Amino acid sequence: MNISQIISYWGYPDEEYNIVTEDGYILGLNRIPYGKTNNNNNSVQRLVVYLQHGLLTSASDWISNLPNNSLGFILADAGYDVWMGNSRGNTWSRKHLYLKTNSKEFWAFSFDEMAKYDLPALIDFIVKQTGQEEMFYVGHSQGTTIGFITFSTIPKIAERIKIFFALAPVFSVKYLKSPLIKMTYKWKSLVKSRLDVYLSHNPAGTSVQNMVHWSQLLNSTHLKAYDWGRPELNLIHFNQTTPPSYNVTNMNVAIATWNGESDLLADPEDVKILHSKIKNHIYHKTISHYNHIDFVFGLDVYDQVYHEIIDIIQNNL
Repeated sequence: MNISQIISYWGYPDEEYNIVTEDGYILGLNRIPYGKTNNNNNSVQRLVVYLQHGLLTSASDWISNLPNNSLGFILADAGYDVWMGNSRGNTWSRKHLYLKTNSKEFWAFSFDEMAKYDLPALIDFIVKQTGQEEMFYVGHSQGTTIGFITFSTIPKIAERIKIFFALAPVFSVKYLKSPLIKMTYKWKSLVKSRLDVYLSHNPAGTSVQNMVHWSQLLNSTHLKAYDWGRPELNLIHFNQTTPPSYNVTNMNVAIATWNGESDLLADPEDVKILHSKIKNHIYHKTISHYNHIDFVFGLDVYDQVYHEIIDIIQNNL
């Protein structure tokens, strides 16, 4: 089933849109406009919550558990207007206005472009569609990374975010223990000839360049743009010969964070480094038994995380 079919299967209303980015990528965007317990009443304007998935996954993350344990359904039933984006290159965002999907040019992107083009296009569309000037943002894993970059570099998008909920936030990767990213770092040349075949099918896909970008950041305590490999190429992309750093202290958005002590991708030590750089930190919780995907698929995730997100939203209306 695709994402719309999963939403319908559980008896929820669903809407599906194709959003075109400034650089021509066509992204799938899914919406659950209201829940099963609060049927459609057009006179009620519902607050918007936008959900952004992580590395190698898709918007299906938010609706893959039973409805009482899936954040997309839980938020809809709590009375919110839920939107779920898909980053370029995943199963539901694999089209372009003029580039062929099997071309080298199509896959020449990393999370830099997701932050610069994808997220702004998705958020702008939601604002136009709903008439709501502000929304709540929930990101998991790379979904937090994209948020950190967009909200610290594009102030007009940051102004639209009431609160940023960061689950397993990834900013510094000095202490990262993820085997996939370490393998990418070690076998870069091998990865460039074969990994695209694996990642195009399983799990939801991303570009090799995105994986290489993550591997470039190993042992680093700050987030940098993708290094295109030659000074002249960096000059074309950034107007400087080396990739620029992203400065999260420039981010004015209020942020709440949750992390797991058993997380190989968002290591607790890296999360501490992130916390030292955030200005407007309103809440934090470390969950001792959580790993990276428990924030999406954990059986006790409602009690540990989701009900707290709803409580914080309610207290900030």
